[in-house]
Amino acid sequence: MTRLILATRNPGKITELRAILAAADLSHELVGADAYPDIPDVKETGVTFAENALLKAHALARATGLPAVADDSGLCVDVLGGAPGIFSARWSGTHGDDRANLDLLLAQLGDIADGHRAAHFACAAALALPDGTERVVEGRLRGTLRHAPSGTHGFGYDPILQPDGDTRTCAELTPDEKNAISHRGKAFRDLVPIVKELLG
Repeated sequence: MTRLILATRNPGKITELRAILAAADLSHELVGADAYPDIPDVKETGVTFAENALLKAHALARATGLPAVADDSGLCVDVLGGAPGIFSARWSGTHGDDRANLDLLLAQLGDIADGHRAAHFACAAALALPDGTERVVEGRLRGTLRHAPSGTHGFGYDPILQPDGDTRTCAELTPDEKNAISHRGKAFRDLVPIVKELLG
């Protein structure tokens, strides 16, 4: 059995990818970065989601000698030219302050009418092997931004993105409903045939 390492310490992401691999009848053992506590976090210095995902995947593959998967994701707002994009987690200036990021974005879009509030979540998922082989795929979830947060599930900008074709925000969907349509779920599912190709 091949061990596959996912560049995250987020148990939710590990559970999600394990479920996707199991549904595809892949028996690889998946562990998170916390299985290797001595490996430092990788600085996300890329200027695209794909670059950041590849940076993290290659760093883990080199450090562990194992195939590694990493992802990078964020919210891209059409009227802001794709921002906050790779800066989504630190849009307010403090990394990971979901509420401050969300409040700042809503304030910036305060005068924008409903017809111009299109946005999408984007995720790049990368697989890197210790020999330098790499593959990257991207998934998107398109929708419209609400004027105020709604819902208690999820995290980040989930309470303000209403997926196309639904009347609820991502934070009002159940975890299973969100995983079925999410940008990360799409990217991870698209990565499965690549894992099969490269790892068997």
